[in-house]
Amino acid sequence: MFLHCELLILILVLTLHGQVHTGEIIGGHEAEPHSRPYMVLLEGRTQDGELTHCGGFLLNEDFVMTAAHCKANYTALLGLHNARNRAEIQNISVEKKYPHEDYNEDDHKGDIMLLKLSSKAKFSKDVKPIALTDQGDGSLPTNCAVSGWGRLDQNSIYMSDVLMEVNVTLVDSEQCAQDNVYCSEVETGPGEGDSGGPLVCGDGKAYGVVSLLHQEMPDASKRYHYTKIPDYRRWIDSISGVRCPRCPPRVCNTVRRSAK
Repeated sequence: MFLHCELLILILVLTLHGQVHTGEIIGGHEAEPHSRPYMVLLEGRTQDGELTHCGGFLLNEDFVMTAAHCKANYTALLGLHNARNRAEIQNISVEKKYPHEDYNEDDHKGDIMLLKLSSKAKFSKDVKPIALTDQGDGSLPTNCAVSGWGRLDQNSIYMSDVLMEVNVTLVDSEQCAQDNVYCSEVETGPGEGDSGGPLVCGDGKAYGVVSLLHQEMPDASKRYHYTKIPDYRRWIDSISGVRCPRCPPRVCNTVRRSAK
């Protein structure tokens, strides 16, 4: 799967006040095929007709989660490992987008979105949903990783043919907590093309959504941002029907009915 050279221009356009939407797995390694059956590659076209990609992850047979800044008209590719081999994957168009109502394009707060599939995903050994965390006690999750089909290094213009993964360590930051994001500060992590993929931690649940790369100065350390799923659990439940375990039952039921 190739990205056209024009995508380099798009990368520059997405840079704003030191922020770049993230997606490339830098410094990672190939994931074991289908070891992350919840992973979704979103493939679409920009308004100018250019091929574009984002990451996503399957919540149930009807919904995929991604980042709100992933705005193209996407098709969801499920059960994919090698992008050059699509013989047995599920290819489902997106019927409706649900970006969070508080998403702000200027500061990227609330960078989370649900996608309603046009037909139900068929679960198999290669296609399975991932559970969402309800951890909201303020503690940082450990043993976290991100995955995607983005570029293998910063000098490449091509996506990875295969699903890649890399471990990340979250940092304790007051600013990140205020912005409702997890942060990691390392030279390896996500970049352009895998936005919307999941931050998966030690218990195998999704804790965050890959959002953006923040770098104040060229020589400064990179800070990757992941939208915190626990802060949006009631909203997620109201759209997708994914049960929020720690919501009071009456609250969850009320929210779910209001979404119909």
